Amino acid sequence: MIIQGTETLTSLIHIISESLLTPVVILIVISIVIVILAFGGLVNEFISRKAISSVDLEDLVRRVSFSTNVNQMKAEISNSDLFDYQKKILTRIADNHDIGPEARKALASELISAEETRLIKKTNKTDILVRVGPILGLLGTLIPLGPGLAALGTGDIAVLAQSLTIAFDTTVTGLSVGAVAFLISKYKKQWYESELIDVETVAEAELETINKW
Repeated sequence: MIIQGTETLTSLIHIISESLLTPVVILIVISIVIVILAFGGLVNEFISRKAISSVDLEDLVRRVSFSTNVNQMKAEISNSDLFDYQKKILTRIADNHDIGPEARKALASELISAEETRLIKKTNKTDILVRVGPILGLLGTLIPLGPGLAALGTGDIAVLAQSLTIAFDTTVTGLSVGAVAFLISKYKKQWYESELIDVETVAEAELETINKW
């Protein structure tokens, strides 16, 4: 009875394992499409983006620091080479010049933190694929090996060759998806981190200047 029960469970696991191959392959194909689109977005962003230089940032900080009123400060920010979302954050900080210094500092911190969260979400898909891609590739490797080894035992070389082909293809594809996704996430996070540092720098100059008024 114990042996029969074990054989039944083993057969069940075997059926479940083989039934997972099609969903795994489908997920790998979907992952490839997502990575290709994400890579295209990375290239497009790289071509179109023009981050403010360190020299221009230094000049902006000085101009903001020497602003005599909120309208002048907002004009300096608006005429800078910052990205639109950066200007929006800094303008909102300037618009709240009439509240207390502690509340204004807390507001600035919250605005920057919310923007950081938004930027992080832009890399969620590729962050997930960094881990999921190789896992799918490993599943696609192991699942066909069962039927392949069984075919080897019966001398069916054609089935074995087909199983090994699927195994190698899914492995290479899964690892490639993970590698490309890692590079996309890495570069985007570097860009966003640098942009947020620029915002924090100008925001600090804003807060100090407003406190002097």
